[in-house]
Amino acid sequence: MRETKNGPVVDGEGWFVVNAQDSRWREMGPLGAYCNFEGKRRFPQLGINVNVLGPGERIGMYHRENAQEGFLVLAGECTLVIEDQERQLTAWDFVHCPPGTPHIIVAAEGQSAVVLAVGGRGRGVGGGVRYLVSDVAARHGASVAEETTDPSAAYADVYAALPRSTWAPYRDGSLPSL
Repeated sequence: MRETKNGPVVDGEGWFVVNAQDSRWREMGPLGAYCNFEGKRRFPQLGINVNVLGPGERIGMYHRENAQEGFLVLAGECTLVIEDQERQLTAWDFVHCPPGTPHIIVAAEGQSAVVLAVGGRGRGVGGGVRYLVSDVAARHGASVAEETTDPSAAYADVYAALPRSTWAPYRDGSLPSL
């Protein structure tokens, strides 16, 4: 493990244990905050994030991927937009997205949420992600204006409003006590 000013990260191979509250976090404005436990080197087979969303914040933009993803709501309430349909989610609801399933998760208005996200890696050229236009997702601020495979285009407005570095230490109280 390598210590950073915002918490420990892992750059090497091999097993490790780290508490999410001790780990480094990323503050992403309207995309909430997340911890992915990774350093400069990404996990090669599986991505995993603990996402803390404030009211109305979203995990990302409406998209589909060439790999499966899974989401477990750990606390709070969310709206899932999946295949242009809305579903309400509460704590302990699990969402499975087979490859190619368009989706996004947004915290409910007036409600914070904590969501565990897991996805397969090795999705092909460009990561195999396509950001899609969706009227349903747009009602939640989670749709691109024009379909794209370019994340910098999909998130241009979000990135423009963020500070140069978005790394941060854990915010006390962000995760529910067990």
